[in-house]
Order: sequence, then structure tokens, then C-alpha cells
Amino acid sequence: MENRMYHYELVFMVHPDYSSKISKILDKYEKFILTNNGKIHRKEDWNRRQLAYSINNLKKAHYILMNFEIKEKNTILKIKKMLKMDSCIIRNIIIKNKKFTKGISPILKIKEEKKEQNTT
Repeated sequence: MENRMYHYELVFMVHPDYSSKISKILDKYEKFILTNNGKIHRKEDWNRRQLAYSINNLKKAHYILMNFEIKEKNTILKIKKMLKMDSCIIRNIIIKNKKFTKGISPILKIKEEKKEQNTT
């Protein structure tokens, strides 16, 4: 049996009406990954952001990023199904990576640089 880990990056957009429940939504997917022998390397809350185009008459959505690894490819299919069935998630994308990603994402890096510029 192969003992290889598969690395993924998941970005999902939550309906703005559910922004107050982000921690519960994030916990749901985090627990699922961990109970399926996965490891989470990075999770970031990008807060509400302007959409490039409206989706279901929405102009903003709450963005979440997660980088994780799992052993079984079947688990990713289950995650995709969960995301599809979750009524508060309006869009998602899962990208397979060759290795795990660590460190801060470019989006948060820009946000922190702007914050530093404003304090100086």
C-alpha cells in the first residue's frame, strides 16, 4: 500500500450573510480533514472581499484559504461533495500541489505591507 501524501490548496467563498459563522464553517472542514488522517499546513481568513463579477446578485463574499495534505484520494472527493452541498458556500476551488505550501499567502502579505505603510 502506498503511503504517499497528496497536497491541496482550497479556496472557498462564503455567502456574506454567513460571515458571523466563519469559525464554525472552517471548523467543519478542518475536523473532516483531520479525522481522515490529513494535516493542515495553512489556513487564512481573507475576510470579505469584492467579487470580480456578481454571483447570485452578490457583490462581496467572505474568502477562506486552506492548504492541507491527505493520504487517500477518495477523501478529496468527499470534501468536494461537502462543499457542493453546503448552502453557505457560493464558490470553491481545489488545486492539487506537488508539495505542501507554508508561509503567508500573497494576499495577506500585501495586506500586511499596506498596514505597515500606514503605521509609518
